Amino acid sequence: MNLEEKLSRIGISGTLYKLYLTTIRLGGGSVTEVAAGAGMARTTAHDALAKLEAEGLVRFVDHGKRRFVVAQDPGILLERSEARRQMLEDVMPVLRSMYHHENGQPNVRFHPGPEGIRTVLWETLSGDEKDLRATLSMRELMVEPGLEEMERYLKERARRGIWLRVIRSEERDIAPIWPSSQEERRELRYAPATYNLAMTCFIHGSKVSVISSARESYGLILDSADFAAFQASMFDAMWSLSTPAPTIP
Repeated sequence: MNLEEKLSRIGISGTLYKLYLTTIRLGGGSVTEVAAGAGMARTTAHDALAKLEAEGLVRFVDHGKRRFVVAQDPGILLERSEARRQMLEDVMPVLRSMYHHENGQPNVRFHPGPEGIRTVLWETLSGDEKDLRATLSMRELMVEPGLEEMERYLKERARRGIWLRVIRSEERDIAPIWPSSQEERRELRYAPATYNLAMTCFIHGSKVSVISSARESYGLILDSADFAAFQASMFDAMWSLSTPAPTIP
């Protein structure tokens, strides 16, 4: 595969390819000179050069009444490719969720390690849902993602006006924090002693998000309306059996 074929794979083909290589070869020149060097009309070249400018591959410089074109370092192609890759990584979870939702297919995303746990935690605040159901394993959360990260998360959740109905196991509570609070938009209940909640689970919209123990260290998001409805029913059943905690103003 030659240079032209390779560049065509990223959209630099035909007129754009000829003009960019001509600009590099000439070391810059007027629009007329670059057009002539590429063997095309000035008006055709000007429009194509504007596209190359948008890609960051050339730059227009005005000198008096004349307009010159200067080639830019081709390293910009790598920079733009990396920026596109990062952008796609950022939006891919949302796009995949939309795709599977519209096609009626469940979507499962596995996020390993501490960073994966933080990703899953913060995604529970995405979307338009204003009501979260959750079972929290306090002992595990203090290890990963840790108290500082959880405090930031809880503060942001309350700021967004998202209510949290949460069930915890008293035996796994290691500190008297995060009680029921109107101000912090949280209602806490304690599960019966026979229930040992050793993992954290959030139910939000059509998603169920799971945070493992620090030992296994992973986060998991299941996007399935049917599964989320089932888990919500299970949560509500446990909620009715759990003991309300005191509420602070």
